[in-house]
Amino acid sequence: MKTKITFILLLMSAFTFAQNVISGKVTDQKGKPVAGANIYIDGTYDGTSSSETGEFSFETTETGNKTLVVSFLMFETFSKEIDVTNFKDQPIKLKENVNTLDAVVITAGTLESGDKARVSVLKPLDIVTTAGSAGNIIAALQTLPGTQSVGEDGRLFVRGGEASETQTFVDGVRVAQPYGATTNNLPTRGRFSPFLFSGISFSTGGYSAEYGEALSSVLLLNTQDEADHNKTDISLMTVGLGLGNTQKWNKSSLSVNAAYINLAPYQAVIPQNVDWNSPYQSLSGETVYRYHFVNGTFKLYAAFDSERFDLNQKNVNFVDPVRTDMNNNNFYLNGSYKGTIGTGWQLTSGVSYGYNNSKVKFNISDVDSRENAAQLKLKLRKNVSDHFKLSFGTDYFITKYNEDFNDNVSINTATGYDSNIFAAYTEGDILFSKSLALKVGVRFSNNSLLDESRLAPRASIAYKVSKGGQFSFAYGDFSQTPVVDYIKYSKFHQFESEHASHYILNYQYTKPGLTFRAEAYYKDYRNLVQYDTRDIQYNSVFNNNGSGYAKGLDLFWRDSNLYKNLEYWISYSYIDSQRQYKNFPTMATPNFIANHNLSIVTKYFITDWKSQIGFTNSFATGRPYNDPNQTQFMSGKTKSYNSLSFNWAYLLTTQKIIYFSVSNIIGTQNVFGYDYARTPDATGVYQRQAVVPTADRFFFVGFFWTISQNKNENQLKNL
Repeated sequence: MKTKITFILLLMSAFTFAQNVISGKVTDQKGKPVAGANIYIDGTYDGTSSSETGEFSFETTETGNKTLVVSFLMFETFSKEIDVTNFKDQPIKLKENVNTLDAVVITAGTLESGDKARVSVLKPLDIVTTAGSAGNIIAALQTLPGTQSVGEDGRLFVRGGEASETQTFVDGVRVAQPYGATTNNLPTRGRFSPFLFSGISFSTGGYSAEYGEALSSVLLLNTQDEADHNKTDISLMTVGLGLGNTQKWNKSSLSVNAAYINLAPYQAVIPQNVDWNSPYQSLSGETVYRYHFVNGTFKLYAAFDSERFDLNQKNVNFVDPVRTDMNNNNFYLNGSYKGTIGTGWQLTSGVSYGYNNSKVKFNISDVDSRENAAQLKLKLRKNVSDHFKLSFGTDYFITKYNEDFNDNVSINTATGYDSNIFAAYTEGDILFSKSLALKVGVRFSNNSLLDESRLAPRASIAYKVSKGGQFSFAYGDFSQTPVVDYIKYSKFHQFESEHASHYILNYQYTKPGLTFRAEAYYKDYRNLVQYDTRDIQYNSVFNNNGSGYAKGLDLFWRDSNLYKNLEYWISYSYIDSQRQYKNFPTMATPNFIANHNLSIVTKYFITDWKSQIGFTNSFATGRPYNDPNQTQFMSGKTKSYNSLSFNWAYLLTTQKIIYFSVSNIIGTQNVFGYDYARTPDATGVYQRQAVVPTADRFFFVGFFWTISQNKNENQLKNL
């Protein structure tokens, strides 16, 4: 009898506890029901899911005050302390999660590439498979809107800005010398091979307060966080050899690659428009070491290259060619750490050091320049809430430059400068909703060399108008120390920072396989350096009274849905820009600017042929030049530029590739400008010579072999 009573009491107890029923209805902020939401008592297994009408009901044995949790994708998690006994038929409204994948993202002035990019206009593979790029990051970026293709230079010219107005950063830390050695009218390349980088952010203006010392643009290169597999890469090319190896362990990995380039064999078979005494040759290498701690990742990146060439260049001012013998050595070291500390803070720190030594002999004159540049960086960031992110940090830039000139007759001079720049910044990201976001920041900098302090505000806002479309607007003030050609004379003259203000309006529409961007901008330049002599020299009279503007429209269309295995993009840029700077007597368009630029890039994979083929056509209207035979300054205009390039990658096996490319297939006789004599001839005419490409076409053939355990890796992404 006692046992029966105990059993009955247990049943009654269980029945009593099971009587607590929790019920309600889940809706969004507009009152629409949310089906499939997960509802439960925190710390228990008691819960259910909402029905098609948003309603829910479940029983629990819990009593008293407990925490009810309601969660669903694309909505913020709802959490509330309730009285279990009395929570019945209660309404629950969920707020949209502003951090979902379809939330608004500020895109004004920013073009991104990589797997982590919310909206990627380029893929990592594009850097090396775009016809005409020849594995050069800079050449691939020149197919994007907002850039100018300046064939005799090779660097990035962005929206009316000179190449020196763009700064390059690796893992958030500046690269002081991002380009290879060059001389007058001989194009250079970026120093970095693309396969060590997983993502690229190319800002054509209006960039974050985190970055400074750039008037026009910043290029952010992010090294891979994780190596893929143990592998060895072997490259045999018409211009040289390459070897790379990656080793991966439990918590760390190491990637190393080296290359030797020598144009002598190529030049012997296919002569160029260059009179080489000793064709270009270089030895270079890069390495990335990664170690994963519990709360973060440390990366150490190092790169070196040694370059030399010796050539004769015709000069309209001299009877005999000018001989240039160049020897350049460059080293770059970058250490960075990114991880979490404390209660939700994200720490980013870094240090970089760059050394560049160029020894150049112009006929009998010697120029020896040495630059040591370093940066220290510290940044903290925290998601204060789903709606607000705060970041702040500091930078310290150190630059020491020395140049010795000796004509070996009567002149022996030394110039240079020491510069220390301290900067601090703070920035907040405010997400009002999935449709509206705001970024506001300010950057303070103090330049010891110029003896000045500056405060630069930055702001941008984005509003989502449809599922795939949004508008963005960005504004910012930017400053930069004058380039080395001027500032090396700072002991004779007092300079100021050059300044620019950016205004950018952007519309972007995306859906799977399609991206469209339209961007209008206006840039206001001030405090540009001017001088009163034909060439820059120590006794030139300098001032910072120069000014200028750049305004234009950039369009971008990328599509992979039109036809199977076909991908293409179209970039168009219109620019109107004038400046009164350098030794310009009046406001005029600089000689590196073409008003209209158009690039069409196509890539097609032919399955039956195991091949990928690509075409790139680049077009630009004529560029201005100054003809001293005319009374109007910068009144001349070159003919339009056009170049059609082709590449073909053929997979012999999964891990063996033959690659072929040729630039300017149709052999267009392009002219970049004209150099004029300094004095007129006997008839009073200033003679000239055309600035033309170093070769009408450039052919490249390579064999690439990857050796790995999984036998699926290849170097297609490196081509």
